[in-house]
Amino acid sequence: MDPHTVTNVAQLEALYDQVLEVARTKSTSRVDAPTRAFIAASPFCLLGTSGARGLHITPRGDAPGFAEVLDDQRIMLPDRRGNNRLDGLRDILEDNRVSVLFLIPGVNETLRVHGTATISTDPELRGRCVAQGKLPATVLIVQVTEVFMQCAKALMRSALWDGRARPPEVPTMGQLIAAHKGGGMDPATYDRDAPARLKANMY
Repeated sequence: MDPHTVTNVAQLEALYDQVLEVARTKSTSRVDAPTRAFIAASPFCLLGTSGARGLHITPRGDAPGFAEVLDDQRIMLPDRRGNNRLDGLRDILEDNRVSVLFLIPGVNETLRVHGTATISTDPELRGRCVAQGKLPATVLIVQVTEVFMQCAKALMRSALWDGRARPPEVPTMGQLIAAHKGGGMDPATYDRDAPARLKANMY
């Protein structure tokens, strides 16, 4: 075996600094008000699934608000017309665990949602997802088990949104983490210090 190949968790952790307390405790298991606002502003997400044929990541997108928060434990994604391979949906029938990554143009932070999913043909739910007069064939209901924010470094390094301004209604990273943690930190201080902190730890 290649001596440079990492084969266990102890080797892996030895290569990295200790996880920061704010990163270790920043997740929640419910969709709170700031998270709802972030999802409502997102026109695009990536859906990660796993099945007998392997792993798949599929893009989902429409006008902001296309992903609807049904309650503090469930998010609904309409299945708009695509290539009909149905890779992600086939996976869910075999293994209902999913991950969803929400992005907003102009916002460098991303929102990660983990949970389990069901595929529904409920007429009322599909009717709430009409676009251009068309109903989705199905809707995906994600039962949330974990929600947390991903920091801005990857999108800053890639300059993905250069030239695009952050929408003013989107909650800040500090506001979202404070909500997810249930308090115990000052969002304004976190956001004030974030640019220098991120720059100092970009690479």
